[in-house]
Amino acid sequence: MASATNNRLAGICQQALLVASAIVLPCAIHAAPLSKPADDPDNLAVWPNRTSRANSDPWLAENHDLIRQMKPRLLVLNFSNRAKRDHLDRMQDSLIAAIAESSRYHGYKNPAAPAFLQFQLFKFVDLRDGGAEVNSARLPLKAGSSFNIDYNQFFSAEFARHYDITDPKNPARFLRLDELVEGGYVHEVWLFAEHADNLRPYEVVEEKPRYDESFRRIGNERVQAGNGGDPAQKWTGRSLRIGFINASRGIGCFLENLGHGVEGTSNSGAIPYFSRHFKDFAGMNLNQRYPQFPWVSLYALSPKDRIEYPDERTAFISRDGKRITLENYLIHGGNVHFTPNARFHYDLQNPQSVLSTIEDWRIGSAPGGRDLAKPWNIETFAAYRSLAPDCMGSWLVYWRQNFPGLDNRQKDESGQPMKNWWPFLFY
Repeated sequence: MASATNNRLAGICQQALLVASAIVLPCAIHAAPLSKPADDPDNLAVWPNRTSRANSDPWLAENHDLIRQMKPRLLVLNFSNRAKRDHLDRMQDSLIAAIAESSRYHGYKNPAAPAFLQFQLFKFVDLRDGGAEVNSARLPLKAGSSFNIDYNQFFSAEFARHYDITDPKNPARFLRLDELVEGGYVHEVWLFAEHADNLRPYEVVEEKPRYDESFRRIGNERVQAGNGGDPAQKWTGRSLRIGFINASRGIGCFLENLGHGVEGTSNSGAIPYFSRHFKDFAGMNLNQRYPQFPWVSLYALSPKDRIEYPDERTAFISRDGKRITLENYLIHGGNVHFTPNARFHYDLQNPQSVLSTIEDWRIGSAPGGRDLAKPWNIETFAAYRSLAPDCMGSWLVYWRQNFPGLDNRQKDESGQPMKNWWPFLFY
């Protein structure tokens, strides 16, 4: 099994390198057997390790700046009756590689930048039932809900039998999902299914502890930190991200889901430090920067609304037939739906250049310590079009590479080195 996985991943990495030679994929990191807690290293610069291996461990916040690499373990569940196993394996492996690439700080211009996020497969659980429906009847749904996956069922004893991980203290039972998270076996869950008429999933859900300004947990308080959430989902005391992957689409669409999850974590206020800085990076504070703009962000625009750029520093924003002019318009990092030069939601085609500080945000390379604003257009992320070609994928690989990552050069609001954002995923 390990050999087949290694061969498959090697092929994916080799193909990607042939298509886009400027991209250095972290292929070798996947060439290993399935990951389990017993294999965790003593090295405290790598997480999980022998000292800390579970989500939301206080150790993560206390040693945030020490961590040089994260190897979170994935539990992958398949409910698609339609998708072939080799297709799902390729999607899973391609996602792992794309996420790793996207965690290389400024990797688009630094070939030596290491991949910080190096997901490891803990277990793939195939739950297809052989029925005529596109999705397995084992996918837990609930009636009378606009978003109808019953996330709580994934923590049940019934699903523990599907996971088939024996309790080391009692061989007669299997570990539930909350126990797998508590024991550091699982750090994130991905669900494969078909987005059918009777299935209305959240893109990504996450229950997360609340933290104070000093990165200490506030009692047992928690928030929904994904792109929506199910209040009936079991609270385990530790964060857990559960992402939905449409088995009939490509990996760029799931990168979009994960991006909305990051935005959801910011909006939740779970980690105040992260929320403040991310909102500035992602244009979630436009009404503060431009008083004539009455909304928090461009997400207030409907699909039919438009943005025009008569020049690099001006934006005409039309909503409901009214036009707002923003002069000295300067986008920092953009967000999942809106690149710096987007004319509307999901626009990846605009050839115009606008000024953006995405590559120098809070670095201050311009005279006077100002962030350097440079002409920006869609060719900036062209190298990633073959890596994540659908939905907003190519943009999001580049977008995430501009997050303050390992050894970043950003300064936070107090003028201190900015914390690497990636460990916040597992707080």
